[in-house]
Amino acid sequence: MKTTSTLASLFFALAVIPVVAQTSTTLSGSVWETGNRKPLSGVHVYLPGQQTGAVSNESGFYTLTVSTKDSLTVTFSYVGYETVTRTIFPANQQTLDIELTPGQTLTEVSVKSQSSRQKDSDNPQLSRIEIPIAQLTKIPALLGEKDVLKVIQLLPGVQKGSEGNAGIYVRGGGPDQNLIMVDEAVVYNPSHLLGFFSVFNGDALKSVELTKGGFPARYGGRLSSVIEMGMKEGDKNDLHGTGSIGLIASRLTLEGPLQKGKASFLVSARQCYLGLLTQLVSPGPESGIPSRSGFYDYNAKISFDLGPRDRVYLSGYTGADQFKSQRVANDRTLEAGLGWGNTTGTLRWSHRFSNQVSGHTALIVSQYRMKVSNEEAITIANKPGPVFRLDYLSGIRDFTLKHDLDVYASSKHQLRFGFQVTPHRFTPSAVVSATSETGNPSLETSHAINAVESGAYAEDFWQPTSRWRINAGLRLSYFYHKDAHYVRPEPRLSVAYKLPSDWTIKGAYARMNQYVHMLSSTGVGLPTDLWVPTTDRVKPQQSEQFAMGLVKDFNSDLALTVEGYHKTMTNNISYKEGASFLLTNTTTTGQPARWEDNVTAGKGWSYGGEVMLQKKTGRLSGWIGYTWSWTQWQFADLNGGRKFFPRYDRRHDFSIVGVYELRQRWTLSGTWVYGTGQALTVPMSRYAVSANNPDHSNPAVNPFIDTRNVKDYGEKNSFRAEPFHRLDISLQFHTKKRTRESIWELSVYNAYNRRNPFYYSLEGKVETDGKPSKSVLYRYSLFPVVPTVSYTFKF
Repeated sequence: MKTTSTLASLFFALAVIPVVAQTSTTLSGSVWETGNRKPLSGVHVYLPGQQTGAVSNESGFYTLTVSTKDSLTVTFSYVGYETVTRTIFPANQQTLDIELTPGQTLTEVSVKSQSSRQKDSDNPQLSRIEIPIAQLTKIPALLGEKDVLKVIQLLPGVQKGSEGNAGIYVRGGGPDQNLIMVDEAVVYNPSHLLGFFSVFNGDALKSVELTKGGFPARYGGRLSSVIEMGMKEGDKNDLHGTGSIGLIASRLTLEGPLQKGKASFLVSARQCYLGLLTQLVSPGPESGIPSRSGFYDYNAKISFDLGPRDRVYLSGYTGADQFKSQRVANDRTLEAGLGWGNTTGTLRWSHRFSNQVSGHTALIVSQYRMKVSNEEAITIANKPGPVFRLDYLSGIRDFTLKHDLDVYASSKHQLRFGFQVTPHRFTPSAVVSATSETGNPSLETSHAINAVESGAYAEDFWQPTSRWRINAGLRLSYFYHKDAHYVRPEPRLSVAYKLPSDWTIKGAYARMNQYVHMLSSTGVGLPTDLWVPTTDRVKPQQSEQFAMGLVKDFNSDLALTVEGYHKTMTNNISYKEGASFLLTNTTTTGQPARWEDNVTAGKGWSYGGEVMLQKKTGRLSGWIGYTWSWTQWQFADLNGGRKFFPRYDRRHDFSIVGVYELRQRWTLSGTWVYGTGQALTVPMSRYAVSANNPDHSNPAVNPFIDTRNVKDYGEKNSFRAEPFHRLDISLQFHTKKRTRESIWELSVYNAYNRRNPFYYSLEGKVETDGKPSKSVLYRYSLFPVVPTVSYTFKF
């Protein structure tokens, strides 16, 4: 606690250091996209050859302290947009608004690249990666569905789940330890089709950023990563549209002005028709194959410019998955269903109080619900009989009030303050059962749990000299539950020192607390996983992470990043051996059952190194990433109290991503990934035991008659699956006539037909003499080579 107080005192001392600038003035303005007046956040504004710089905020606003000498050159740089340079006379001009043109000019003989882009070595932030949306649309995808989470899986430090799964595992953390947000609203289950696709429609996204370490103080509530996604704003001048037709889903996005130059709208929809395909190929109700399945999602956003100082937007998302199957057997009809969905909404107001101070206030709602249903209808003498139904419900709902204040104190100090309050409402489990005979459904539920999570923070980006960059901050988090409350300080510190020749060394420390938990029986993030709160019996999860890095910028728009990290985690929770999300009515002591009775707490360790060579612009772009890591967990009630590797631990992870503009109309792209196999718990041996003579003491009893098979398991996750590797390639052909553009894409998933392991099963065959053969561990794969054709149009 003394260390925390010292860090807090140091931070606030730095924040109030007086800075005298007698020969300087403030240059401010907004950065927009050419033509449609969309604000651009994250644009780097700097003076070439000097250390002075700034970054535009969510509203496109920037503030920069410059010298009042006769003239200055100011450069505006943003990945995916042409760089703009202006010469100004600061004594006469303190406001400069800029429009940036998207894309790069490409012909068969010349390429215009952004050689003057903001260098990675100038950014003090460690372990933060921005994914250009232009690259996202060109990278090969399964069945043609562009998936931002699948692209994030290709980055160093991010471990992949099983084949086709969109789960994210960052630096030893589980899928619940990622804070995934769209326009600041939390998305609790980001997957469609049991994890094969994410809920994020790439056509509706403007920006994607991953932070996996060195967290600024404004972030809280999760241990491992923050994934921020911003939705596009509609064009304020003209109507535009984008659509795509694929093998399993189609999507359409429309945007345009509500009031020309002042207000805009954007709507985007995606519909999966997998259910129609399964109905066409289903052999009938006797098979039990899902006959009605698929997903949908809708995005919408309305933006208003209320004047030079005020902007308001309202955005929302809703989406759901539904799987249903029916089986007819004799006089019984069995119907099973699984459904889940997310809904979010954000109302945000940005106000500029002055050229040095701006504020942002948001009201946010987020909800996730899951339902498992089973119905059995019985026919008696060819007449309808009783119908028995069982529904299992679970979910979480949040309302959030959030406010942030940005203060540009001087060229050396940029301050940020804020707070957030989120009332949670958890429904860990609820069972609804009914029969047609009584007509009175019964409800067995662990009552809805209400809790409040809040936090306040202060951070300072300080540049004491031309070579040093420091981001110091303190977050104070608070969680209230009727049976307990917790107050946890979270100090943060990031330091960067710029060396000659565009080398920079960086270091970071962050303490994080997490008050919401996901209970998972598989570790892969399925819809049946439950979100539960911290209580008097379940403590908050906590992590401490140290990271060091080295960054080098090259003249050819190449950036090399090398990082190492060490992270400890405490109070991780997991199901006890044999437990699940289903609750019994009472415990062995006769008390009402609580979900806490099924869980156990433990701790974890993760450390490793990451290397990334990235090229964001030019005719050839992409990256090469490598991760070496170790992750171990330890629970008193699991694996005999011994340490074990979690399922998603991989020793080596390697990825190559490339996008090459062959010529003006043709784009070739490809990805190749390799990873150490997952750590699994599988049977190590299999043997038969006679039900009549279990110890074989009576030789007169044939031990192979009336026997049962017993599987012997080793220690938890002691089996290592075979390595995973795969090549995906894609070829795009573009045609453009006036304002219309068409893109035909041919992609091949798993091009060399690698049979990657999906799961293992220990099986054996019975020989003709009735004796069992030796047991064999079979490997089952999911996807062979999968070619896909898709069509995209823009107008």
